[in-house]
Formats: sequence, C-alpha cells, structure tokens
Amino acid sequence: MRRRLPLLFLALAAWGAIHPMAWFVAYMRQGNGLGEVIDAWYVNASTTGLVWDLTIAAVSLTLWVLLDPTTWRDRVRLVAIPATFCIGVSCGLPLYIYFATRKGGLDGGA
Repeated sequence: MRRRLPLLFLALAAWGAIHPMAWFVAYMRQGNGLGEVIDAWYVNASTTGLVWDLTIAAVSLTLWVLLDPTTWRDRVRLVAIPATFCIGVSCGLPLYIYFATRKGGLDGGA
C-alpha cells in the first residue's frame, strides 16, 4: 500500500487540476471572461469567504514548500508553488505530497 501512496497523491493532483478547471472553463465558455470569473468570487459573503480560505491555504502551502529543508535537496517540489497559484490548492497540495512521498519521504518508503 505504501508504494502506491505517491500514485494516490498524483491522481489527486490530476483530479484537483482537471475537475475545478472544467467548471471555470464552462463558465468562461458562456461568454464570461476572466474578469467575470474574478467578480463571481466576490458575489456574496460565502464566495468571498471561500476565496479567502483558499488564499490563506495557498500562502500557507507556499511557505511550507519554501521552508521545508527537504525541498532544497529535491527542487522539483517547487513546482507545487506555480501549480497552487495557476491551478489551485486542490492541485498544488497533493502534487507537493506526491513529490515528498515518491522517494520514500514522509514515511512513504517504510
């Protein structure tokens, strides 16, 4: 099972990239541009709260990636930062965990 753990996180990263993006693309295909997508993030208190929740999670993940000393021995983990801000936390977090577990890190190889 532990050998499959990295693949589980890679699958979650792919899902986190594809599924939310499908909703954004569908919304933009309705004639809404990126500006309208951003406006929709602030349409009510619930969506604004969600935006702030995800922003705080993205900043926290970025700080963890940058401050984790093992990242600097395995720089490919830095890919999680642009994945987080260009795609979303639902992609960036499992992608980082994938990179951290693929070589036996995070007790993935025990």
